[in-house]
Amino acid sequence: MFHLVRSVRELETKKHARARLDQARPLSEKTDVPLSPRTRALIRDALDEDVGRGDRTSQAVLPPGRKLGAFVAAKAPGILCGLEIAAAVFKTAPGVKVKVLSRDGSALVPGTRVLSIEGAGGAILTRERMALNFLQRLSGIATLTSHYVERLQGLPCRVLDTRKTTPGWRELEKYAVACGGGTNHRRGLDDMILIKDNHLVALAEFENPIGEAVRRARRRFPRLKVEVECDTLEQVALALRAKPDFILLDNMDVETLRAAVKAARSAKSKAKLEASGNVTLDSLRAIAETGVDFISVGALTHSAPGLDLSLEAAWAK
Repeated sequence: MFHLVRSVRELETKKHARARLDQARPLSEKTDVPLSPRTRALIRDALDEDVGRGDRTSQAVLPPGRKLGAFVAAKAPGILCGLEIAAAVFKTAPGVKVKVLSRDGSALVPGTRVLSIEGAGGAILTRERMALNFLQRLSGIATLTSHYVERLQGLPCRVLDTRKTTPGWRELEKYAVACGGGTNHRRGLDDMILIKDNHLVALAEFENPIGEAVRRARRRFPRLKVEVECDTLEQVALALRAKPDFILLDNMDVETLRAAVKAARSAKSKAKLEASGNVTLDSLRAIAETGVDFISVGALTHSAPGLDLSLEAAWAK
């Protein structure tokens, strides 16, 4: 439902990577390969943005009718994501043939070829940077996510993404998190209730704003899961009385997190506990060992470096 691993040798095989993707069950709805209408529109917009009135370099330099054969390969280890999207970019050119050589969620080592492309040289080179932008961005997110997931090996706690995504890219970036073994939090504002501090300020006249907010949410949208953000143990106590589905423990240190987990267990609460706020790879495991069910990490999508992949022309005729 909540929607590098230490060495190259530790990267999972394709089979294990696919299992990792299948197990990344979202908190909201299933994560699908995102060649959706929104993604196709994004590809069209990216083409229009980059090409404008034409690729003047290719138009000037390439002989008329020149054909190229090329491939896209990894230059660094990581987890692949965005392959079908990159292929779709090249396929917007009539007559360009694309062969997919791998699959999203696969482990990459330097030199791994993931796409081969044949066709009009100008069409391929015009689309090179755009296809790589999708691949590098999404593979970078998947790779960083896999680092976080690896740190929690042996623990039941799961890594969540957030809504801190690039505008227009959310479904792609959340898909990349799933490819890296992470779990998707809510897709947007319409598929789950998340009551945050600013919502509670608007209910300050009530004795228990948290309880009032949960009551209103249950009444208005009875089928949606409800989560409440808490940044103190006093708020946690009020949230436990309100019985939400999830409690978000925001910016708490490890000792406070342990106390919150203890309070929830003492109350025999069914609410799942999510830790959030300034989470790093170094702090991740200690947070998980407090007993929380989830840790949300904004850095998965707002700070992931791109994975190095490149397109190389193999032949021309």
